[in-house]
Amino acid sequence: MAHMSDIEIARAATKQPIQAIGAKLDIPTEALLPYGHDKAKISQDFINAQADKPNGRLILVTAVNPTPAGEGKTTTTVGLGDGLNAIGKRAAICIREASLGPCFGMKGGAAGGGYAQVIPMEDINLHFTGDFHAITSAHNLLSAMIDNHIHWGNDLGIDARRVAWRRVLDMNDRALRDVVLSLGGIGNGFPRQSGFDITVASEVMAILCLATNLEDLQQRLGDIIIAYRRDRTPIYCRDLKADGAMTVLLKDATQPNLVQTLENNPAFVHGGPFANIAHGCNSVAATQTALKLADYVVTEAGFGADLGAEKFMNIKCRKAGLAPDAVVIVATVRAMKMNGGVAKDDLGTEDVNAVKKGCANLGRHIENVKSFGVPAVVAINHFVADTDAEIEAVKTYVESMGSEAIVCRHWAKGSAGILDLAHRVVEIADSGMSQFSPLYPDEMPLFEKIETIAKRIYRADEVLAEKSIRSQLRKWEADGYGHLPVCMAKTQYSFSTDPNLRGAPTGHSLPVREVRLSAGAGFIVVICGEVMTMPGLPKVPAAEQIMLNDAGDIEGLF
Repeated sequence: MAHMSDIEIARAATKQPIQAIGAKLDIPTEALLPYGHDKAKISQDFINAQADKPNGRLILVTAVNPTPAGEGKTTTTVGLGDGLNAIGKRAAICIREASLGPCFGMKGGAAGGGYAQVIPMEDINLHFTGDFHAITSAHNLLSAMIDNHIHWGNDLGIDARRVAWRRVLDMNDRALRDVVLSLGGIGNGFPRQSGFDITVASEVMAILCLATNLEDLQQRLGDIIIAYRRDRTPIYCRDLKADGAMTVLLKDATQPNLVQTLENNPAFVHGGPFANIAHGCNSVAATQTALKLADYVVTEAGFGADLGAEKFMNIKCRKAGLAPDAVVIVATVRAMKMNGGVAKDDLGTEDVNAVKKGCANLGRHIENVKSFGVPAVVAINHFVADTDAEIEAVKTYVESMGSEAIVCRHWAKGSAGILDLAHRVVEIADSGMSQFSPLYPDEMPLFEKIETIAKRIYRADEVLAEKSIRSQLRKWEADGYGHLPVCMAKTQYSFSTDPNLRGAPTGHSLPVREVRLSAGAGFIVVICGEVMTMPGLPKVPAAEQIMLNDAGDIEGLF
């Protein structure tokens, strides 16, 4: 049989009407707000009515540091959800929505792959139910109201040099990173320098993903700091009276989306904050809803465990009162080889020594996950070129770390290829082994929180920060923000801030370039090294291959 592309596999799947998927979780038809036949939002009234039900078990899927070889975190999340259903468990998955920018850029879509996908894949990777457009509109409404306020006399005393709120667009567009606004004379306002970020980097995205209901959403939107006066006192979104209208624009977007996997199992796809500058997890609303409706919920957090899992534990679980029962760390033989120094073009050749050398990266992630008190199991996402000796090397290494590695073939075989992992995850989740606690307490000073993550997760020797950054953190503590968690923004490719430093480096320093207060989302963003808030397109964007064929079907999405 010729190998089918992801989109061909997705298109060949037998979809069930979304009402049938809802029925698997006892969601009545009237609680589903359909967007076509194969996707729906779950009504807020129905969600509210589930509040007193007990929670199911929560399983987090995370991974080693990403490499160009590919790890397959979403694919494994989807596969495990199908695997749990295949062994007779009532399970659902929770993943993030895809951003248009990366879809047309380098990364492609975000709906899994092979025989472990969520469908309708085209819709999920394109406009889906419009959530990201609503977030973009709400964000830019606030932007427009800021410049409008300055234009009409500036009663709030906004210092135009200290406007902290930029604009957003859900596309990779490097030309908009740094722009000058309001050129063209008096009628267009006062010129000032600003820029655009990608929508998934918006604080509105982070807020939507952490808010528990519409009241909480409006409160958080009102808490956004949009600018400062000349005396450095903050001006909030609610001072401009923008929070009500923004909430109206986000009213439908706050309701989680329900779709299905290729094997017709329920999947919640909702929210999608960046994992290197925000917290990289799907919405609290979707996760909490799934936990009320399913016995096992599989969710993922972005990039490697040093970013996604750390933020899932320290930010999302802390804010939402969640606790994971088990963690799956996805690794591939190919990624181990790259961490062991093999070039991407040479990954097809067996190299057991490079695998062993690269396992240090995986080992550190295992230690880090366990430091939260949660048991970890490793999923080896199988690729065709993997040899028995290479797989054995990973398994032996993981056993030496007091964990276990299970080979998973869900990409090629769907649920049938991941049954071993499904059984093991149920055993661990049901055992009550997990003694979850975040890495630091709320009351720890902000700089110490940064140091705790730098030393315990990244294994850095020290944190380097200018006096101005330390005094900024102390000022926020004095202003009542000291209890907030920190959201570390750094490269996803390494434990350090040097993207080329693979493996498990030690002896490095963590330079803090800037700190930003996301008062609405409820965390302090700590920017370490160079982090892009507006990606660019590559020399050959994926968009060049995306088109409609003669049959009117989409081609080139992956």
